[in-house]
Amino acid sequence: MVKAQVYIYDKPFDGLPKEGDLKIVEEELKPLKDGEFLSEAVYLSVDPYMRGYAPFMKTGTPFIGGQIAIIRESKNSKFPVGKYCFGQFGWRSHTVSDGEVQPNEQLFQYVLPDFKGLSPSLGLGVLGMPGNTAYFGLLEICQPKAGETVVVSGAAGAVGSHVGQIAKLKGCKVIGIAGSDEKNKWLIDDLNFDHCINYKTDNIKHKLAELAPNGIDCYFDNVGGEVSSTIINQMNRFGRISVCGAIAAYNEKQVKANVVQPSVAFKQLKMEGFIVNRWNDRWFEGINKNLEWIQNGKLKYRETITYGFENMFHAFTDMLKGVNYGKAIVRVKSLVK
Repeated sequence: MVKAQVYIYDKPFDGLPKEGDLKIVEEELKPLKDGEFLSEAVYLSVDPYMRGYAPFMKTGTPFIGGQIAIIRESKNSKFPVGKYCFGQFGWRSHTVSDGEVQPNEQLFQYVLPDFKGLSPSLGLGVLGMPGNTAYFGLLEICQPKAGETVVVSGAAGAVGSHVGQIAKLKGCKVIGIAGSDEKNKWLIDDLNFDHCINYKTDNIKHKLAELAPNGIDCYFDNVGGEVSSTIINQMNRFGRISVCGAIAAYNEKQVKANVVQPSVAFKQLKMEGFIVNRWNDRWFEGINKNLEWIQNGKLKYRETITYGFENMFHAFTDMLKGVNYGKAIVRVKSLVK
């Protein structure tokens, strides 16, 4: 009988999650039925959306999240033993699944496509949900054109760092907003951003006026709050705003920000929120295009890896504090060949 280790959402988060809000329990898994498979987690994801969704979760339930797992046993021909798969299984070490999408799941389960020798961990990042979030969220909603100015907040994270590079591939001028000079140096030197602003030390309004004297055409919003209000109020007529997240508000009970409706109305801005599963029917289009860009040297990525299933909570809170560069993941064990 296989026993799984599972993180349970034990206490509602109050501000930044605290030790004791999640607890690890042991769960005995039932033998496989026809159509089911048993997977063992190898990489687990920690993402900002998990904090945003937490207030809607019931206590006593497994905590949410995606993982890359290796298939250990299978009675489902679509999920062969030895293959790596993505699943929205939550924070757990082992899972029995039938491969079908559950009503509360945002993403479907699938065997990883051929990553051409790259790590399966990328299925949680540049070749997974964050990569597709950047790909579809920028190209479908903002529709950037060559010569336009694109601003990206949360620019050093998994999605933001990817968005900026795609915008550069489309011939745009890219300005990133991040939380340290070191991150901004990485974005400019390694990822080819044109300019970056440190939201902790710079006056964003003044810096944008200096760096984008002709205004802003597209804004990819990962943070919300006053940072976003400042950017939106400096946009050009018919600018486009892709609202991906609001991490500035996830741990705060009250967030103050200037109103943006006058700018939205008078400048005739398009502001649209999205969840990436809107494009589930084109999922592998995004993965294949991002893989092509990586292979051609046009797209770079970075992972911040925490080792050990028992360290997931710390990886999660570090990500919420902005410690990570690129995608934050947890590696459970050595890869099985």
